[in-house]
Amino acid sequence: MKKSVLSIALLTGVALTAQANQPSEAEARGLVKDYMSQLKPALMKSMKEGGPVNSIDVCHTKAPQIAHDLTQKSGWKINRVSLKPRAVNAKPDAWEKTVLERFDTQLAEGKPIKEMEFSQVIIMNGEKQYRYMKAIPTAAVCLNCHGTDVQPAVKKAISEYYPDDQAVGYSKGQIRGAFSFTKAL
Repeated sequence: MKKSVLSIALLTGVALTAQANQPSEAEARGLVKDYMSQLKPALMKSMKEGGPVNSIDVCHTKAPQIAHDLTQKSGWKINRVSLKPRAVNAKPDAWEKTVLERFDTQLAEGKPIKEMEFSQVIIMNGEKQYRYMKAIPTAAVCLNCHGTDVQPAVKKAISEYYPDDQAVGYSKGQIRGAFSFTKAL
């Protein structure tokens, strides 16, 4: 009897420990919030100090640094992806592409972008992974660099950093891309 109770207690403890170590949507949401709480003020400051041309450097240097720092801190692989990528590393893999297309369908059906997120456990290259994506809306300020009427000086600066840029032609309220987080299980 004592062995049975002890075994059950140990198994329950192991299961709870394993469950506590599992990544979750709540954890990923917190990382999105952390990411944006660092990037948004830097972008707004650069816009005030030098306009959209100045902000391109922030996106080129600060955004990847934030992702790197959060990856080191959290153990998640953190990226931003888009069906119309600006940076080379923003091109979605097959899973991400499917989720981005799902988000576009949901937007067309009237779902608010703020509610668009998706998570799934998958096997990728023989590794079990927890994947999470959260849609990124196009705000009015984003149109300075991502809109249909980007100023020539901004276009020139973008082309210097991103010669294969596709991330233009957006309107306010469209999905510009998504945060994409991965954690090995």
